[in-house]
Amino acid sequence: MDIAKQFREFIIDNFMLGRAPEELTDDASLLDKGIIDSTGVLELVGFIEQTFGITVEDDELVPKNLDSVQNLTDYVTRKLNK
Repeated sequence: MDIAKQFREFIIDNFMLGRAPEELTDDASLLDKGIIDSTGVLELVGFIEQTFGITVEDDELVPKNLDSVQNLTDYVTRKLNK
């Protein structure tokens, strides 16, 4: 399964209850759209670490890495290719 699809499924299943899945485009800001909050970010980090076997460092907890499906996919791809 591709990385973006895994993120989409996790976000839809865990954060979009009662919302249309179509709202989740790959470039949509998860924070600006109110899909996740600070607690959601922590859940997302747990998902990343468990699913992909990588550690998310404190200095990597920034929107550039975690604020959209595309950013998440790019971030995990970079970490896996190190």
